[in-house]
Amino acid sequence: MAKAIEILRTRGMALNWVRVIGDTEKEIVATLQQTIASDDLVFSFGGIGATPDDRTRASAAKAFDLELTRHSEACSIIENKFGKKAYPNRILMSDLPVGAVLIPNPINQVPGFKIKHHHFVPGFPNMAWPMIEWVLDTHYTHLLNEHPNAEWRWDILGVAESSLLDLMNEMLRTFEVNLSSLPSTVRRGDLIDFGLKGSQSEVEKAAKWLESRLTEMSIDFKFRLAR
Repeated sequence: MAKAIEILRTRGMALNWVRVIGDTEKEIVATLQQTIASDDLVFSFGGIGATPDDRTRASAAKAFDLELTRHSEACSIIENKFGKKAYPNRILMSDLPVGAVLIPNPINQVPGFKIKHHHFVPGFPNMAWPMIEWVLDTHYTHLLNEHPNAEWRWDILGVAESSLLDLMNEMLRTFEVNLSSLPSTVRRGDLIDFGLKGSQSEVEKAAKWLESRLTEMSIDFKFRLAR
């Protein structure tokens, strides 16, 4: 997940949600039917191998109401990679939902696949990472944001989170930013990990306002991160 966030961030995109589900056909199909109904760009990791516990290919076909059939291009790739050893088992990885578009795998060449706005890649990170980069750079260049959102963070010290609620609400009314506030239970008990996200210009304005208000309130703070 951390790497996916990084890959998206470098392209001015952001991760909106994550689901971790059980490896059963029923749960995979139900999850995909929900995400298919949305406009979300979806990446699915794992379960596209050839063993009986790899259920994602068949589940995707069922969720999209498509037949599972042998993909000729995927078949050729697997035959070229493994030769006679492609049969009888490895070749099963070329059984994909009808109309699937292949996602190239630079590590072992066995492809993932794309159906509409869903993308299915291996669960192995060294394979998945370059494959999702390829998807974004090949199919979604129109979503590239050359001015990605900024994120700034502070440690706010010696104050209860509840005493900052009015300040937070005023900030949200004044600036087009998102904020996060997390009291620390590990680093120290009177510390708030406070963050702002939004366009660079809006975050800069909100940050200047925040620091000014905290200073007026005689509240200690320490700027910690900008990215």
